[in-house]
Amino acid sequence: MHRTINAYLLTFSLVSFCLAAGAQAQEALPEVELETSEGTIVIELNAEKAPKTVANFLEYVRSGFYEGTVFHRVIKDFMIQGGGREKDLSKKKTRPPVVNEAGNGLSNKEYTIAMARTMDPNSATSQFFINTANNRPLDRSARDAGYTVFGRVVKGLDVVDRIESVKTSAKPDPGGGPLMQDVPVEPIVILKASVRSKE
Repeated sequence: MHRTINAYLLTFSLVSFCLAAGAQAQEALPEVELETSEGTIVIELNAEKAPKTVANFLEYVRSGFYEGTVFHRVIKDFMIQGGGREKDLSKKKTRPPVVNEAGNGLSNKEYTIAMARTMDPNSATSQFFINTANNRPLDRSARDAGYTVFGRVVKGLDVVDRIESVKTSAKPDPGGGPLMQDVPVEPIVILKASVRSKE
């Protein structure tokens, strides 16, 4: 009798542990919804592999920073980049950069999201890009610090494909920088960015 009860309690404890672990894993993978002028994209973030990058991205999302920004650089069979420029292509003021977390085991595969940066590996702020091809050369290597992947698109792949295929041209940089290449002729605007509650 006692053995049966003990076995039941042990089974119950194991089930409870597994459920708790599952709940923690669920919490570790928040989702962000990007409502764009071309449709909605849902991104699952990997806080376990890129904790600082995800925390940084979520701060920008929750503050409303991304609303009204555009995908300002679109290259077919490569990536779509946005998150830092207004509709008139002027740059938005950002917070301090986040440390590079490339080399975390996540690769720049098709439909993953990664941080954009300058030549300085630790210069990423708000701008991100969604890979539209398998871009493994962007991963960390012996010769390059790489670009931090921090999540993947789980819904709206067709929206990403649609954005990737828009017509682009060169446009002047309002800040006086070099001529901007691969800018969508018709602005692709992020109307709203929000943390998506999982059902």
